[in-house]
Amino acid sequence: MATELAHDESARDAGQYDPFTIEIIQNALQAICDEMFVAMRKTAMSAIIYEVLDMGTAIVDPKGNLASAGAGIPLFVAGLDKAVLFMIRKCEEDGIEIEPGDVFVTNDPYNGGVTHLNDVAFLMPVFVDGEIVAWTADIAHWNDVGGMVPGSMAPTATEIFQEGLRLPGVKIVAGGTPNEPLIEVMKINSRMPDFLEGDLWAGIAAVRVGARRLEGVVRKYGAPIFREAMERYLDYGERMTREALKDLPKGRFTYREEQDSGLVYGCTIEIRDDTFIVDVRDNPPEPGPYNISRDASLLAAQLLLKAVSDPRPICNGGNFRPLQFFTKKGTVFDPEEPAAHGVYYETVLRLYDLLWRCLASHLPEMLPAGHHASMCATVLGGIHPDTGRPYTIVEPQLGGWGGHPAGDGSSAVFSGFHGLTFNCPAEINEARNGLFVDRLELNPDPGGEGRERGGKGIRADYRVRAQDGFLTCFYTRSRFPPWGLAGGRDGSPNYVEIRRTDGTVERHAEVTNFGLGQGDVVRIVTGNGGGYGDPKERPRDAVADDIRNGYLTEGRAREVYGYDAASQSVTDTL
Repeated sequence: MATELAHDESARDAGQYDPFTIEIIQNALQAICDEMFVAMRKTAMSAIIYEVLDMGTAIVDPKGNLASAGAGIPLFVAGLDKAVLFMIRKCEEDGIEIEPGDVFVTNDPYNGGVTHLNDVAFLMPVFVDGEIVAWTADIAHWNDVGGMVPGSMAPTATEIFQEGLRLPGVKIVAGGTPNEPLIEVMKINSRMPDFLEGDLWAGIAAVRVGARRLEGVVRKYGAPIFREAMERYLDYGERMTREALKDLPKGRFTYREEQDSGLVYGCTIEIRDDTFIVDVRDNPPEPGPYNISRDASLLAAQLLLKAVSDPRPICNGGNFRPLQFFTKKGTVFDPEEPAAHGVYYETVLRLYDLLWRCLASHLPEMLPAGHHASMCATVLGGIHPDTGRPYTIVEPQLGGWGGHPAGDGSSAVFSGFHGLTFNCPAEINEARNGLFVDRLELNPDPGGEGRERGGKGIRADYRVRAQDGFLTCFYTRSRFPPWGLAGGRDGSPNYVEIRRTDGTVERHAEVTNFGLGQGDVVRIVTGNGGGYGDPKERPRDAVADDIRNGYLTEGRAREVYGYDAASQSVTDTL
């Protein structure tokens, strides 16, 4: 990639700068993003950051364009340029002076945060000789920022004021001096102030590391060539997308789908030779907590465009220049203040999956059948029985991905926008929190059969140690399971079971601050992905392997595949 980019004769002033120096600078941008990621991971206090990696880093150019995407959740990384652009505009409009050593903080979907109040972004301008040459940025999920329930994500919220402390793009560090009163306000609004403070300084440390490294690069090579390297990198990202668009099927594609809530979401995608148009204006008014900001909606469209154009890890703002995106104010994908955003992650996944499904039958070689398509974020908390301290964990869950023409779907993988994240190890969960992890296995529920079967979700059991514990969760794809493709069977739903000590079992997909007693078990079940192709076409040795590996019972094999284990043959019973 870099050599192709460095020698591209269509780049501006191709002979003005040494192409190898350009290449070195471009690779340095990526290396600096990665170092920021490591710095944040190693200094954070919360396991959702240092173990799950619910975070992201990026470098943004002085105009607010994503210059280099770092590691972490793609949805986070691709949103940091929007946060920086908001900050630049706010400072210009309000006459706020941006100075060396400043660090800004935002978490507000209406003020540059793009997601929800738990996701806190730090933005730092990088100065060299009095001029801003770039911004460093990072974002991570914090366990609790106040609001009506522990964990700050309430499926029952009706307005953003119920969801916690809003930080509308303000200086948390001014000229190198921390804003201690603001930090105290943030801490006193959280049920977990020690964790908040630890994660806060991890975020600030990461952008500072990135700023020092960028300053070193600019001083070594000079500001003019540094700017040229960023511009060429953005231009290269644009060319990657436009070249890929030429090979995609052209036309106007639409899809509408009922959601678990009863709402119907719709989209239109139009693919032209040099433009990718996404229109989500025809959607319902903003309801309850299901909203996502326009920027977050745009992220879903950007991720899909990247997936179908060039999914390689090279990513910057130039990749998305061919995208045109349309929303309507006052709808679920572009709400008006003060609509709630706490469970935005499920709605943005619903939009991402909707766009995916809209194109899947037209691009079967690129897009598999439906996956579990829910973060299945599970908030568990209470008072730790050993330390007496409040604890709250927020854990996304693994699930099954859909089958595709080249093979079976992946098992136990995070949802579509989650990227480089991991489940929290049982040892960390048990040491830090008031619970035991009794079980983590693949989901044995039927569903997702096909010529290529869907991957398996998981079944996990958390046993509560606290006397007065609680659960908050909001799972989608609980009524309508992951969709099959080309004749494949649908997958299985996402849900939670509360298994009480008295033997009663309750099944849920959405609860808020739900009471748990000591010894109760929270069983998490995530969906199997959809199947691809007619199940009758699955090779019999693959069916036998599924039975042998516990993915499939003999009864289900007979019912769906027409498989007779006794004769090791496929019958014509279907």
